[in-house]
Amino acid sequence: MPNDTYPIRDAATLGRLIRQVRKQQGHTLETLAGLCGLSIRFLSELENGRETCSLIRVLWVLDALGIELTAQLPEAQGT
Repeated sequence: MPNDTYPIRDAATLGRLIRQVRKQQGHTLETLAGLCGLSIRFLSELENGRETCSLIRVLWVLDALGIELTAQLPEAQGT
């Protein structure tokens, strides 16, 4: 995957990114579940943008796929 950045503003966008990377790496939901120790059902809900997914579990999935979560702080507004 190129060194592009993707603004993640909602669960649906994050889910699409996870699905895209999983498929690019040739993983099924089953193999990814084995890599990160989570259920296929959870991964399916995550990829479909369910907003109640636990953040720590999301971080486990990102780690298993080699996706680094970063944040950019907003620029300070002048006074």
